Amino acid sequence: MTELNGREQRVLLRDIAWRVMEERGLAPEFSRSALTELEAIHGPDLSPAPGTRDLRQLLWCSIDNDDSRDLDQLSVGEALPGGSVRLCVAIADVASLVKQGSPIDAHARQNTTSVYTAAEIFPMLPEKLSTDLTSLNPNVDRLAIVVDMTFGAGGEPQKSDVYPALVRNHAKLAYPSVAAWLDGTGPIPPALAAVPGLDENLRLQDRMTGLLRNRRQEQGALSLETIQTKPVFSGSVLQDLIADSPNRARNLIEDLMVAANGVVARFFAAKKIPSLRRVVRVPTHWDRIVEIAATRGTTLPAAPDAPALEKFLCLQREADPLRFPDLSLTIIKLMGAGEYVVEQPGQAPTGHFGLAVRDYTHSTAPNRRYPDLISQRMLKAAIAGKPLPYSTSELEALALRCTEQEDAAKKVERQVSKSAAALLLAGRIGDRFNALVTGASDKGTWVRLLRPPVEGRLISGVEGRKIGDTLKVQLVSVDVQRGYIDLRAAS
Repeated sequence: MTELNGREQRVLLRDIAWRVMEERGLAPEFSRSALTELEAIHGPDLSPAPGTRDLRQLLWCSIDNDDSRDLDQLSVGEALPGGSVRLCVAIADVASLVKQGSPIDAHARQNTTSVYTAAEIFPMLPEKLSTDLTSLNPNVDRLAIVVDMTFGAGGEPQKSDVYPALVRNHAKLAYPSVAAWLDGTGPIPPALAAVPGLDENLRLQDRMTGLLRNRRQEQGALSLETIQTKPVFSGSVLQDLIADSPNRARNLIEDLMVAANGVVARFFAAKKIPSLRRVVRVPTHWDRIVEIAATRGTTLPAAPDAPALEKFLCLQREADPLRFPDLSLTIIKLMGAGEYVVEQPGQAPTGHFGLAVRDYTHSTAPNRRYPDLISQRMLKAAIAGKPLPYSTSELEALALRCTEQEDAAKKVERQVSKSAAALLLAGRIGDRFNALVTGASDKGTWVRLLRPPVEGRLISGVEGRKIGDTLKVQLVSVDVQRGYIDLRAAS
């Protein structure tokens, strides 16, 4: 594929990302004062606070994306007498090096999240911190906040605790290879095989998190699946966009994080201190969800009912896996966006409709999300019995800002993803593709190409097209800057 307008493709996408970030009120680079502060930070803080436990001997490991370098959490399991299982999550102690009110903190507070675009990652914290000094990298000692959970043989919660600890990552693992090994379709990853006993430990974690997931699904946790594309570059040339699919290892970590975040939320409640919660409210457009289910032969209750919706989704995924991601996206939009709110002591929790949990915060990714760093500062103060670092009014203002900036970051990521799709197809004008209709309204008709998995607008041949129809389309034009892909039905 040739360069577009004589410029390297990665650089072009990076320029688009910078432009859109600035338009959305996000800072694509760190301030001079933040970089000056960074120069004075020379090592991780390993001076333990009172009550810090030494857990370096446990078989901690990290599982993340292949290319992840900002490692926020480790996990380990332990079989207990009577069939109970202890699961622990270690969360990187970022607050010890990122001081509240500092220039580095000011940048994190402005963006509130790392922004992941097809061209470049714009980290919330400088990489010297997020991928090194505050990252739980393999074979180095690190301070962490540990969420310690014990579950019965059927996955029922028994007890939990939160405390500081010294930990050590014994193996850096990646989702695809761990998932293939767990499924029996691939060999054991070398880093996993190199640690005696870690294979058995991971199988224990996989078994128990499967039970936790089943319990949540019985309570109405939704099995949603959308298509997330990942760019494949050769140097500076974009060669492909591939779908990043869910897998068993990713599920393992996601279920662990849901459990850990629930424990942290209940820890705050038990301490009678306010906390920043992540909520998804009961859908206001439930009537529209009911209508969609009816068109597919399912009758949902008139009032929002998560278990009934989950049963419908499972049936649809089994019956039509090709179209299920598009149905999932429609349901997600009708459910409404997640948001951050402040929960006061004794207040009835709003809960998270999609996860079917009443108590939920964000605390397990402080290198990547500012709400998690806020929660960590609150946690450390509560554990140490010190004054809270934020007032209720400050937390409420931060909750609103984190919600707004997270939304802005997602819009940046979507825009650059659309531009990357247009760039990938720029040299294929006139080519034909198999496609699926994903949207049909007065605003236009949209289709998703099956390969590569990108979406475009159908500008001719739209008559009679319905969502879910398959057809062959021909590429008419692209606009890389705006991320537009125009197609017409091919005869």
